[in-house]
Amino acid sequence: MNSISKVTEFFKKPFAYAAVFGTLLTSANGYVLLKTYMIPTVQGYVEEAQDDSYYEEVASAAPEEAQTTASSYSDGNIQISISTVRYYDTDVYIADVKVSSAAYLKTALASDTFGRNVTQKTSAIASSHNAILAINGDYYGANSQGYVIKNGVIYRDTARRSTNYDDLVIYRDGSFGIINESEVTAQQLLDSGVVNLFAFGPTLVSDGKVVISQNEEVGRAMANNPRTAIGMIDDLHYVLVVSDGRTSASQGLSLYELAQVLQQYGCKTAYNLDGGGSSTMYFNGEVVNNPTTNGNRISERSVSDIVYIGY
Repeated sequence: MNSISKVTEFFKKPFAYAAVFGTLLTSANGYVLLKTYMIPTVQGYVEEAQDDSYYEEVASAAPEEAQTTASSYSDGNIQISISTVRYYDTDVYIADVKVSSAAYLKTALASDTFGRNVTQKTSAIASSHNAILAINGDYYGANSQGYVIKNGVIYRDTARRSTNYDDLVIYRDGSFGIINESEVTAQQLLDSGVVNLFAFGPTLVSDGKVVISQNEEVGRAMANNPRTAIGMIDDLHYVLVVSDGRTSASQGLSLYELAQVLQQYGCKTAYNLDGGGSSTMYFNGEVVNNPTTNGNRISERSVSDIVYIGY
């Protein structure tokens, strides 16, 4: 029997079409999963701010002679103090940051490239940008929707519809704001002076008050997790927070507990960023926390973007 006859005989069998369809469906689903979670897809950006003077001050300034210890950094423009505290059976790393200009609070993309599944470890991105201090960002690359504005550039202007959470925006003067993507366009935000936007959430503290319930959680995440958050205490005065979790040494924080920590440190506004295995704090060339995805191994998870302090 030749090959054509064999194929003809195969399709005469009652299960043949189902088998072929099942194989094709499995392959298609596998490709979708790979494209969503693994295959890097580079994308272009939408709009760049017309006024690029925001970073001229930083670009032209050389770092002044700094005083550095294992837990602090200080020069004429940037002051950072890091403390490790114990809350709720968890190690929490608090970076108190004061800057002379909001332009020293910046973001960076993995491999300096915008796209789906383009990732690097927080420490690698931070090192490539000479960051003094860095934490992981909002992991924009895990989603196909949601505004992406980084360093005055609109990379994505499609509003996210799968969550009720608001976004955190940072303006040129360094002030924080909370917006909902259904109420304003990305271009309007850029025109109003927004230079960085984080689409994760939820908002933890607003007007100095904790604004989430004790039972609120991100999706199906566990109640206690490694966490990352950013807060504003006053003009050009910020707090960057990372907690450990999922280990015998540190159980992790709930969102409500994280909000309490940020409120205690005087934050007027505070916002939850990507957590879990992504939660990483980098300072003076070292990772200072114990990042882990499952608690079995201490290791950074690669992410799409970081928030950092530097020149």
